[in-house]
Amino acid sequence: MAADRNLIESSAEVRRALREELLDLLHSKNIRSVYQPIVSLSDGEVLGYEALTRGPERSALHSPLSLFELAEQEGLLYPLDRLARSNAIGSVTLRSGKQQLFLNLSADILNDPLFAPGQTLELLRLRGLTPANVVFEITERSSIEDFEKTKHILDHYRKQGYRIAIDDAGAGYSSLQAIAELHPDYIKVDRSLVSGVHRNKTKEYILETMVTFAEKLGVYLIAEGIETEEELTKLTLMGVHYGQGFLLGRPDKEPADLTPELRQHIVSHRKKLEMSGHVLSIGELSSPSPTFDAQTPISTVANYFKEHVNAQGVVVTTGSEPVGLIMRDRLFQQLAGQYGYSLFWNRPIDSIMDVRPLIVEEHTPVEWVSRLATSRDIRNLYDLVIVTSKGCMLGTASIRTILECMTNVKMENAKVASPLTGLPGNLQINRELNRRLTEGRHFSVIYADLDYFKWFNDRYGFHQGDQLIQFTADCIQQAIHLAGIPDDFVGHIGGDDFIAMSGTSNPELLCTDILQRFDRGVRAFYEVDNWSYVEDRHGNRMESGGVTLSLALVVCKSGLGVTPEQISQVSARLKKLSKAYRGSVYYCDCIGSEATAPAADPQPAHQGNKSSI
Repeated sequence: MAADRNLIESSAEVRRALREELLDLLHSKNIRSVYQPIVSLSDGEVLGYEALTRGPERSALHSPLSLFELAEQEGLLYPLDRLARSNAIGSVTLRSGKQQLFLNLSADILNDPLFAPGQTLELLRLRGLTPANVVFEITERSSIEDFEKTKHILDHYRKQGYRIAIDDAGAGYSSLQAIAELHPDYIKVDRSLVSGVHRNKTKEYILETMVTFAEKLGVYLIAEGIETEEELTKLTLMGVHYGQGFLLGRPDKEPADLTPELRQHIVSHRKKLEMSGHVLSIGELSSPSPTFDAQTPISTVANYFKEHVNAQGVVVTTGSEPVGLIMRDRLFQQLAGQYGYSLFWNRPIDSIMDVRPLIVEEHTPVEWVSRLATSRDIRNLYDLVIVTSKGCMLGTASIRTILECMTNVKMENAKVASPLTGLPGNLQINRELNRRLTEGRHFSVIYADLDYFKWFNDRYGFHQGDQLIQFTADCIQQAIHLAGIPDDFVGHIGGDDFIAMSGTSNPELLCTDILQRFDRGVRAFYEVDNWSYVEDRHGNRMESGGVTLSLALVVCKSGLGVTPEQISQVSARLKKLSKAYRGSVYYCDCIGSEATAPAADPQPAHQGNKSSI
């Protein structure tokens, strides 16, 4: 009993010491802020930085988790949060006016009577920042009990230009409810879903669903805790919008940029995602737009609209950077109110502009912009979309133009894509082949064809046959993903025939990977007792390994001087050889200005064995 009492007394003494240390820390303001970059998984640019708090070095309160947990237990969370927020804003240096500072905010803090937005606004002004540079990140330290009240408070901040993020999505039910109720601008995906996503299909499916979910809501997804290149590659190829983690940058007192190597890694893999189909960028739809400086009198803009009756809106800029939008109808509604002209006529245009217009970079896919635009509030549904080039004003695009483009693209894709696999059809295949030949680059063409498919289709039915064709398409795409390069192409010629075009320096490895994937999985389509044979077109049973895959690999050492007819002729010869071989196999030959004379009888290669070219 004495030992237990000593332990209790010791714990109480430690608790008192920690409380005294916390009080001293608050009095002396002995904390510091570090900043971790949040990076675009489209182009590697830094979106902004999350501000993280650190206590004194070599102290029990150095860790933010320990620091904020103790403050909450001691009823000192509000003053600590105010100090952390003030320090984070006062110490940050953003590299451009577009970058954002993510500030962690407990749901409890919203109820703090001293949590006044005016104080934060004054701190921002001292640093040359605006509310548009700040994202309030609602953390999971406490659950939200009154969503209606919280939503009302956050809407008040939104009107001033602040943005909202929900942290730790996927770590609990409360974050999902917060997304549904609060309509955030960003959703931060918890590390538990990101870790090992390239090896875990369940996590992959959940994240794919979240990407689709975010696009339908018109919000951005930020994957937290990226620590390996494999995770980064997978998330980039899945279309996740932003990433954060030790791989991209550790928390530091000086905001850092991404390394050139990682930037190139992101750009090349996102290009691969975009090359899976024709991706039209919003820059192609933008048109020049009138701009006015933020300090221009409202009267000047009103007179401009009177003189240009077809102008829907104008962009408000500071230098070359867009900062707001004025729509014609909204401006005249404001002026038409009681005392409207006398109140607003001589005021600067930035006093009534929309401080949160939809601004997108020129390379953003039109489909993504369409989702963002149509998910806006009904009052802003038909507002112009502002298009920038590296943050500078480029032009605007109207909703009508965007929707007309989307309709045309979908109709065009429906005409030429394979309805079974969704892969590009013959029109797109011919365009891609001609493009590569015109550029004169080294590339390889792989023709893929199933052996004994007709027997399989007759024996098991068209439904099972369709599944086998889809499986073959998956094998080719997965191999291209791992053994190819970002701008490789896969198309569906028709039936059980496919084509792939790759710029890889080792196309033999690519063929081997395709065959191995096919042979490992094709048995699942058979009944157990029917695995050892096939039947020819006359119904004669033949001993065989079942349905196999034949590949014809044509290596174009240089596209210059090579024609589609030459590629077709060589591939037909190789295909004939492969059909005569029992089992999954590829045959290879070279053409082009640097190629040696073609072999009279190329040797087959299959599974792990390398072909001689």
